[in-house]
Amino acid sequence: MDEKLIRNITARVLREITTKPDGIPIGISARHVHLCRKDLDTLFGAGHELTFHKELMGGQFAATETVTLVGRNSSTLKARVLGPLRVATQAEISVTDSRALGITAPLRDSGDIKDSEAITLIGPKGAVYLNEGCIAARRHIHMPPSDASRFGVKDKDTVSAEVEGPRGGILKEVLVRVDPSFTLEMHIDTDEANAFGISANTIAKIV
Repeated sequence: MDEKLIRNITARVLREITTKPDGIPIGISARHVHLCRKDLDTLFGAGHELTFHKELMGGQFAATETVTLVGRNSSTLKARVLGPLRVATQAEISVTDSRALGITAPLRDSGDIKDSEAITLIGPKGAVYLNEGCIAARRHIHMPPSDASRFGVKDKDTVSAEVEGPRGGILKEVLVRVDPSFTLEMHIDTDEANAFGISANTIAKIV
């Protein structure tokens, strides 16, 4: 079958699935970092601008740039940089990543980095040591106000979400984030995706 035709059929099927009243598409977040202006300059050179790679929701994008994360045991992992720039630098990793790096990244909402784990970032032009800023991101659902109203939830509520399949189950304590710029999508990390057999095309529903 023609590759373009396959892509079109796949896109149509996914649209039909994700427009079901109770369907929430799932996005899987691999380890990544958000940088502030100062740290971007240190890692990639003064005045460097992130190179667009892939559009994400809420005005964010994946950049082509990557950094090396260095843990307390000197182990290293590569992490992609996400844009746009933020006020404070943070690294979001999985629990498996945390153990591999010999650190204890606390489970936090994105942006909540006070008293979080230390981490070193290395780029092509320099290195940055963070006294705090490394977390394991809490699973969450992004949704616009219209979907929040439809599901009967509000910003910072917590819900349980069910995933079907051979390794399906219910994920509890899922944070709800509501903003007009958001598109409906549930975000989990690679550990959670592997545990529940979740792929990029998996759909969840609030229970």
